[in-house]
Amino acid sequence: MGILVITVGDLHFTGHWVDGAPRTTEAVRRLLPLESRLIHVRWSGEGTWIPFGDQHLDLPPENATSHPAPGELIVYPGGLSECEILLAYGSVDFSSKVGQLAGNHVITLVTGLDQLRELGRRCLWEGAQTIRIEEIDGPGAGTST
Repeated sequence: MGILVITVGDLHFTGHWVDGAPRTTEAVRRLLPLESRLIHVRWSGEGTWIPFGDQHLDLPPENATSHPAPGELIVYPGGLSECEILLAYGSVDFSSKVGQLAGNHVITLVTGLDQLRELGRRCLWEGAQTIRIEEIDGPGAGTST
């Protein structure tokens, strides 16, 4: 598999797919390249998210977590709350107005981690930010940890 490139304005990150979430990986790959708006979470702490509204992804729990680490992207397929991709920039307790949720950890950022706090600051204080997620071929493509 390729390298993931995530761009938010002038902030640049790269990441890789994680093992253990094959169906979630394929679902996200079908969305790529993804261009959307990234907004600050409402209930979960230090995170940002791409809401997909009423869309529902037919996915089982894979690498499911309620506490992604900074630089981890998780996918919530919909159900109790709306479908979304969440990117943690700090401490996250993944929740919605109906309570705690778990999302599938599918991507881990490997570069640009020093920019995560700025990403969170911009989403919180400046509003929605344009985000682009794409997969490219390159050195290290096909490796994961």
